[in-house]
Amino acid sequence: MLAIIFGLSSDYEVFVVSRIKEESPRTATPSRQWSAYRLAARVVTSAALIMCSIFVAFMFTDDPTIKAIGFSFAVGVVLDAFVVRLTLVPAFMAIARAKILYHPQWFGKYVPDFDIEGDRLQHQFATGTIAQSADTGQAASRSS
Repeated sequence: MLAIIFGLSSDYEVFVVSRIKEESPRTATPSRQWSAYRLAARVVTSAALIMCSIFVAFMFTDDPTIKAIGFSFAVGVVLDAFVVRLTLVPAFMAIARAKILYHPQWFGKYVPDFDIEGDRLQHQFATGTIAQSADTGQAASRSS
């Protein structure tokens, strides 16, 4: 039971923290980052309510073991999603501020800092560095 709750909580954590991490390079203001948190909180709340309703449905069986398991999972999901993931984790992130999302350069060779949303690529398009390299590549292919 602990492993299943841990798996669900990992999903909720990814939803919350990745959304805040996606928003952090775009803005330096914490209010914009917390607006991203509010969007992630909707996803986590929806997922938690769905899972909780499924586990509560287990409580309508005649088997007392299944009822106990359903109740335990429902309580575990509610406590994890609403108390830990939507209250304690954002509070800790607000206290730690940008230090929690810091990615040191030396660590980058072991675990790269992925640009999932394409912010670096959009910046390269805006500055024209991609267009210049594309033109250079086309000129090189025409000369050969």
